[in-house]
Formats: sequence, structure tokens, C-alpha cells
Amino acid sequence: MIGSGVSASLLVRVAALSVLCVFFQIGVVSEVPVFGVNVDLSPLLVAFIGLLCGSMLGAVTGFAVGLLVDLALVQTLGVTSLIFTLIGFWAGRLRELRDPQAALTPLLVGASATAVSLVGYSLIEFMLGVDSPVSLELLRQIVVGIVVNSVVALPLWALVRRVLESALPEDPRRRRRRRAYTTGGLSPLSRA
Repeated sequence: MIGSGVSASLLVRVAALSVLCVFFQIGVVSEVPVFGVNVDLSPLLVAFIGLLCGSMLGAVTGFAVGLLVDLALVQTLGVTSLIFTLIGFWAGRLRELRDPQAALTPLLVGASATAVSLVGYSLIEFMLGVDSPVSLELLRQIVVGIVVNSVVALPLWALVRRVLESALPEDPRRRRRRRAYTTGGLSPLSRA
């Protein structure tokens, strides 16, 4: 165990999943536009790791994935890290405070993470003075990006959950109670 309930196996799985996702995003997914936008797996991955592992690991993963994206794409260093750190922490806090178990939770968290990522990146780049046109086209790309990422959210959620599930520590809130059937030896089924 490293830290509070985080095993080395979980850290290795999160690191491997993060690196594979970022390089798959950059090498394959970004080359295939869907309705004029690219699917962005990184904010979904960070949000789902936060949703499964908690706020601390979600924030650390968000920072690491954001830094890797910034370095790989030679962007303004730290912008994506800041946004992904917030996304990972927010998703982890959602798990810690509410423990949502509805079937639509990954869809809503994925859409929210995408919205925060796209709007946040646009606002920060605008505040940093990057010359980019602010028009209705930007709004269209944000809305279509949220819809496209929401469609991709469920398969990615299933993949992330499958990879991390066996390494996650047992959550006492999700543990099912076993009923103790003790009758003190007075059961009619027992032979005395």
C-alpha cells in the first residue's frame, strides 16, 4: 500500500492507461474528425479515474495527463494540466460525497468533463492573448464536441472500469452486508 489505500498495482494501471490513452488520442483518434470535431479522450479518462479512485488520485492523474498532452502537442505548458486537475478533483469529490451509482452517471460526468475542458481551454487561451477567432463557430464546436464525447463516454467508462476494477481498494459503502443467520442452534433444519 502506498499512501492511503492506493496500491502500487493501481498506480501502475493508472499510469499505463494514461500514457496509452494520450498516445492513442494523439496518434489515431485526432486524425478522424467526427462532425467536424475530434473526439477528446483525455478529459473523459481523467474524470473516470477520479470517479473510480477518488479526488486525490483524480487530481494527480489530471495533472500528469494534462502535462503529457501539453508536452506531446507542444502547447502552452500548464493550461491543460490546470483544467484536467480540476476535472479529476471534481469527479473524485463527486464520488466521495455522493457515490453516484446510476447508469447515466458516466454519461453525465463525461459530458460535464468535456464541457469544462473545452470551455476552460478556450477561456484560458483567450485570457492569455492567443489570437483565435471568437465566433459562433467556436460555440458550435464546443456543443458538437460535448455531444460526440458523450457518445464515446460509455465505452471508455467500461474500459477504464474493467482495467482498474480489480486493483481498486474495497469501498465500505459499496460492500454488501451478509446476513447472519444465527438462531442459536434452534433451526429446524439442523440435526441435533
